[in-house]
Amino acid sequence: MRIDYDELRRIHRLEKNTSRLVEVEDDFIDSLEVFVAEEKKKYLASLKNFSASEAREFTNLKRIIEEIFIMREKKILNKALISAHTREVIEEKMARQELENFKKLLHVLEDYYSLYQSLFGESEKKESSLVSVKILKDIPTFVGTDMKEYGPFMEDETVELPSKVARLFVTRKLAEEK
Repeated sequence: MRIDYDELRRIHRLEKNTSRLVEVEDDFIDSLEVFVAEEKKKYLASLKNFSASEAREFTNLKRIIEEIFIMREKKILNKALISAHTREVIEEKMARQELENFKKLLHVLEDYYSLYQSLFGESEKKESSLVSVKILKDIPTFVGTDMKEYGPFMEDETVELPSKVARLFVTRKLAEEK
């Protein structure tokens, strides 16, 4: 991938306008390194030539890249937090180096979450086990805490649900355990 000012401005604009990570090539950061090195040479030459416009251009480049990194950093942190809780890991739209750091973050967050689980003697298996319940009222389609879609369910229907969802239904008198 070859990076230039237009591509950087495009990525910057998209990162600002969406809460999701903008898809970048696997070698995005490597390409950035090459581009910045080339621009730095021009910048140093501009200092010798007393060219204020070229010096300003390099300062703007640094600012744009910094903003891109900060926005992506926040999005990657958020993605790691969500993945640690839902156990669904989506490793797309990141540069190789970002993906490596994402995996490290995810590991740290999973370790931290396991502290909570150990306090109550919970295990992953217990949380993911299915419970059979009888539906007491019609329930429309919904997205559970695991980000999976469930339903719709009809009254008197017997279904198997993850224990968290089943407990929620029972406590809200929408279902009873079988």
